[in-house]
Amino acid sequence: MVFLILLSPVVCQVENMKCLMGAPLRIPHEWYQPGGLLIGGITSQIFYVVDDVSFEEHPSEKLFSVPYVVTKFYQHALAFAFAINEINENPEILPNVTLGFHIYDGYCDARMTYWTTLYLLFKFHRFVPNYRCDTQKNLVAVIGGLVSDTSFNIADIVGLYNIPQLTYGSVASEESGGIQATYFYYMVPNEAHQNMGIIQLLQHFGWTWVGLLAIEDDSGEHFLKIMDPLLTHSGICLAFKKIIPRQAHWDNLDEMLDIFSSINDIFTDNKANAFIINGEALTMAWLRTAMFLQDPGNQGNTSFGKVWIMTNQMDFVSASVQRGWSFQLFQGAISFAIHSKDVPGFKEFLQGIKPYWNQEDGFIKDVWEQTFDCTFPNPQEVMEIDGMCTGKERLESLPGPLFEIGMISHSYLIYNAVYVVAHALHSITSSKTNHREMMGHKKVVLQDLQPWQLHPFLQDISFNNSAGETISFNDGNEMKGGFDIINMITFPNTSFQRVKVGWVDPNALEGKELIINEDIIEWHRSFNQVVPLSVCNDYCHPGKQKKKKEGEKFCCYDCAPCPEGKISNKNDMDDCFRCPEDQYPNLDKDGCIPKTTSFLSYGDTLGISLASVAVSFSFITALVLGIFIKHRDTPIVKANNRDLTYALLVSLLLCFLSSLLFLGHPVKATCLLRQPAFGIIFSMAVSTLLAKTITVVVAFMATKPGSSMRKWVGKRLPNAIVLLCSLIQTGICCVWLATSSPFPDLDMHSVPKEIIMQCNEGSVTMFYCVLSYMGALAITSFIVAFLARKLPDSFNEAKFITFSMLAFCSVWVSFVPTYLSTRGKDMVAVEIFSILSSSVGLLGCIFFPKCYIIVLKPELNTRQQLIRQKN
Repeated sequence: MVFLILLSPVVCQVENMKCLMGAPLRIPHEWYQPGGLLIGGITSQIFYVVDDVSFEEHPSEKLFSVPYVVTKFYQHALAFAFAINEINENPEILPNVTLGFHIYDGYCDARMTYWTTLYLLFKFHRFVPNYRCDTQKNLVAVIGGLVSDTSFNIADIVGLYNIPQLTYGSVASEESGGIQATYFYYMVPNEAHQNMGIIQLLQHFGWTWVGLLAIEDDSGEHFLKIMDPLLTHSGICLAFKKIIPRQAHWDNLDEMLDIFSSINDIFTDNKANAFIINGEALTMAWLRTAMFLQDPGNQGNTSFGKVWIMTNQMDFVSASVQRGWSFQLFQGAISFAIHSKDVPGFKEFLQGIKPYWNQEDGFIKDVWEQTFDCTFPNPQEVMEIDGMCTGKERLESLPGPLFEIGMISHSYLIYNAVYVVAHALHSITSSKTNHREMMGHKKVVLQDLQPWQLHPFLQDISFNNSAGETISFNDGNEMKGGFDIINMITFPNTSFQRVKVGWVDPNALEGKELIINEDIIEWHRSFNQVVPLSVCNDYCHPGKQKKKKEGEKFCCYDCAPCPEGKISNKNDMDDCFRCPEDQYPNLDKDGCIPKTTSFLSYGDTLGISLASVAVSFSFITALVLGIFIKHRDTPIVKANNRDLTYALLVSLLLCFLSSLLFLGHPVKATCLLRQPAFGIIFSMAVSTLLAKTITVVVAFMATKPGSSMRKWVGKRLPNAIVLLCSLIQTGICCVWLATSSPFPDLDMHSVPKEIIMQCNEGSVTMFYCVLSYMGALAITSFIVAFLARKLPDSFNEAKFITFSMLAFCSVWVSFVPTYLSTRGKDMVAVEIFSILSSSVGLLGCIFFPKCYIIVLKPELNTRQQLIRQKN
């Protein structure tokens, strides 16, 4: 025979009062079929002591039995039997081999699990006719258990013999560090995928203030140890962290009532609406008991709307005594369930189960009686009483907490586990060369198979089950796959419906493992089908940012308005941020508005005004030039070097026109020309005035007897001064253009709501060098003109030049601070205004008096008048 063991509770103690392990217990309930696969797990009767008096003192008075059948676990055994029947009826898997099985109960107790495992290993002897009997027992694998402690207890014994163990309960691989990975196989995916899915679920719904309940055992401690830093790292705070007992200790009612009261208190926190609960299959029944004792009428607690996020080991399970208790408190719960699919034929198999369907089923009687709340007739009693089991009861009529007709998660894992072992046995008996090499080139007889020989075949197993899914292990002996996300919808008749609303795909991109359809989730009725909030305080709305509260967890904060120039466009932003460079914040600081482009154009009122002034004075300058050319032979024009006068007028004309380069859309050509042109033209104008003043000084000094200045009288000196001074400025501008020339640029920051289209000067230093040189020329001209203003000469211009240079210097001295304090097109307007005003100052102070004489007082424009003024 070939044996396979599954140890798992189907019936468990109500605990504790106390469960006696000191006394020798009877052999557990058993379901046997010839051939030899062993599976355990349906406790049907447990012994208790009713008070604190020990069993040793009162061995006969205090002992009584309490039947407590968890009927839903019976489906695990049925799934096992169904898988065995399918394999035996399939000649392609194990031809000429019939698998049988035993089912044993672990009683939810470590001592009982050890006892049962030893019993299976060493004390079972059975003769089966028509079978080879030289080997009475050949155990090759173990399936079990449902809870992690049961799996570890089995592993302590079977691991000594390298017997493969396939656990269908949730066991974290880190938690099983002491177990040899070579013989321990996990039928459930790695729990790290579930933990990651919980984090992403909380983040998806924005739940940052959550409660956490964990069972009081190694599994619960491990869950807390893993989840606490994960939550913190993900920006989620724990509103509370509650350890719930694994079992109720009824011998200390005061302690239990305190625990129940503390659990009831968690509902008073209206901010924490999402509860993560980690436990075992019976934890939900335990919690319902706690809620029932606080509210026996089962009315008040249904008004507390919470979102229960359950880990994969938990389920809606009821003992027969809880059949009338409502599940409405858990309406809308979200469960991370082990992925399962309907197996063809399983539902029909369950519908065919009757009390007498198999005489070897040692559990069916207790399950049937407690499920349907009836009693089978006693053959020794003739009379029938009310409440007798008729055998016509139907399992499909039961509510889900008592029994489910469809394939549930753990039953699906057991079904797959049986097929895993069967396919491994099939691989061993196949004729493939590589398999023969593993077995030492020997013909394999299953009765002679040693447990350790199965491991290579289990590790490499890969097949498609009858539901069409691929079953295989990864390198850590963990079943590949993810978790389903189930929305639990409850009904007043204590039944419920599972609705798949998403799944966890561990093969997806990082951060995208969770897939969920929130539109089909049904929440607790108190939320009115609106996604619940579970935050420490209300969201900080757009336009505000979080501000930490002193002494509080980081999830609790105040909301502060965004600082100037920044916005926030989402709820609960840690920091406000600046808009893109081409946008600016709106008034509410929750969005950005595109900036408008700005430059001093001809269409602006200011631009039109400046352009009109420049053009008008250009015409006036041209008119003055025309007057001087027309009257070029008159004394007032011929005095003080007629050529310099023409040069000055042309320079002033160009000065007015150069201001037009600063108007309009900045382009590369205008940016390159306007500052150098302005600098060179003004330098030429000022140097012309300097030459005129020096001419007056030289002419006066040359009139002295024996003066050596006579040789400087003439046109060469003033022309040289104009040419030299202009060339110096031209050289500065050439260096500027060669090293760091101006270019069109966008100023995003100077004006909050505008993008300034401007000419970047390239080198600010060179720009101020041009201004400084022009200022030096102006100051020199002013000083020389001021000193020569009283020299006796015909039509002495020094006095007029002094006033013009005073006006010129005043304009450009005030220009620098004004220019630096303005932004955008105002800065351009300041420079244009300075160009125009200084040019007007030169034109008005020097030429308007002369034009007045030429045009309106021609009688003064005579040689006699000139001589009279000189004398």
